[in-house]
Amino acid sequence: MPVFDLAATPLRALNQALHGVAPGANDTAFEVLNPRGQHAVAVGIDGPVTVTVRGSVGYYCAGMNDGGTVTVQGSAGPGVAENMMSGTVVIEGDASQYAGATGRGGLLVIKGNAASRCGISMKGIDIVVHGSIGHMSAFMGQTGSLVVLGDAGEALGDSLYEAKLFVRGSVKSLGADCIEKPMRAEHREHLAVLLDRAGVTDVRPEEFRRYGSARTLYSFNIDNADAY
Repeated sequence: MPVFDLAATPLRALNQALHGVAPGANDTAFEVLNPRGQHAVAVGIDGPVTVTVRGSVGYYCAGMNDGGTVTVQGSAGPGVAENMMSGTVVIEGDASQYAGATGRGGLLVIKGNAASRCGISMKGIDIVVHGSIGHMSAFMGQTGSLVVLGDAGEALGDSLYEAKLFVRGSVKSLGADCIEKPMRAEHREHLAVLLDRAGVTDVRPEEFRRYGSARTLYSFNIDNADAY
């Protein structure tokens, strides 16, 4: 297993090594020591590599991930897993604002809390937060799912399109055009799969409420002007 100690090795060397893994290579597991809050750790992965980061990271960790599995044994700064295409990113601590922003696929698991704008403009990513999330989360969420075991802050799902939101705790307020919707059998089945993938074994889908778009802001209507 290649080991990169960022106290002695430049971050660029790590990212170059991750980008340079040839298709079919056997040595695809990497360990990162002493990240010390550095930014852009393990960005741009484009293959099935596994990266374990032993510590906390700064901005944009695992951004643009496409097929990799990245585990951060600490907390993450803003923009973790931004624009992720596929693969899995696990943050064992807390995540700062706009975690999973614009993500197009894959799974982001945050075992602590996430700050404001979690899942902003999500475009297919699935996000599971074991704790709570801050305000304006899933703003303009297009597709994908946001699952929150804790509470949600103000303006959840503001200007939402078709992303699915599931919250187990309380919601401080809903954003424009976001409403509570019935939890049907297909939603409970979908949620059960996400909880299982995220390693959640002690809660049931029936404990969650579902939120989605009221679909009144898809096109401009003067009668809805005060909601824009």
